[in-house]
Amino acid sequence: MAKDVNVIIEIETPTPRLGFGKPLILGSAATGKPYKTYTELSSVKLDYAETTEEYKAAYALLNQGDDSPAEIAIARQKTGSEPETIADVLERLWKEDWYFLITTTTLQADVDAFAAAIEQNNSREYFTRSSTLADVALLLAKNYSRTTVFYHTDISNYPEAALIGRVGSAPVGSVTWKFKFLQGIVPLDITDTELREIHAAGAITYVTKAGRNQTSEGKTLSGEWIDVIHAKDYIKANIEYGIQILFADTDKVSFDNTGIAQLESVTRNVLRQAFLQKMIAQDDDALPLYGTNFKRRSEVDPADRAQRKYNGGEFWFELAGAIHETTIRGVIRK
Repeated sequence: MAKDVNVIIEIETPTPRLGFGKPLILGSAATGKPYKTYTELSSVKLDYAETTEEYKAAYALLNQGDDSPAEIAIARQKTGSEPETIADVLERLWKEDWYFLITTTTLQADVDAFAAAIEQNNSREYFTRSSTLADVALLLAKNYSRTTVFYHTDISNYPEAALIGRVGSAPVGSVTWKFKFLQGIVPLDITDTELREIHAAGAITYVTKAGRNQTSEGKTLSGEWIDVIHAKDYIKANIEYGIQILFADTDKVSFDNTGIAQLESVTRNVLRQAFLQKMIAQDDDALPLYGTNFKRRSEVDPADRAQRKYNGGEFWFELAGAIHETTIRGVIRK
């Protein structure tokens, strides 16, 4: 039959709404397993026996008392016939709802491949473990800002998973990853020199200070703070999500000053929430240090208006950061 109209429909996979405290444990076996969410260890045990590496990692995550995540996810990479490559397994997992990646493998080539993939994806973080500083140093040379290495002489109980379990589910920006007590992890008995060597290699570890067991630092391999990466991803994703919802729920966001103000309002709401969660600093008058600058319609290039593209929005903020060290001087007066 002759026709004048052809309709072509393509299915586009939507960007997932990330759970910014949700960890994913990725194991491997001859038979792979799909992504699945769990809320308690008893459910994990139905799919993964207590002797499996996936269960051990889940135990470390969910053994952190009230700080433990409300839910975790587990998947398996297929290694048997027609095995999945690391690229293959991540391709099916990017669309799922998770933020922190934990892998059961510690093989140097695997860890480097996962770290490189996470860096390129630029939306998640990877936590791994090592008992060999030489291996950590090889990763350090790559300057990965989204990979954190937890060094310990005993990595069988997943210290990096314990750290995510302790900190990852707190409101983004409300905590630092240093000074944290980890249930089930034994601190290393090391000298200050040995601790400096661990940090110089790019790793963090678990020590005792002032009689308290605690994580020694809160940095990624590149030296960036874990909470800074977490905050950046949170703000970016929530602005994108908020504006996408605005487009979907509004009959039309007009290309005028009213429509532009709607875009700016979404952006400012995310920044306001980030301030309330302590990601953004305040000035001497306790006012939040963030701002927006959205060009008015008359300031936008007419060619962009014709294409219905608004590229005139900008925002800024100052990170609140955290105090990790201090020097306090005193004077004795006679």
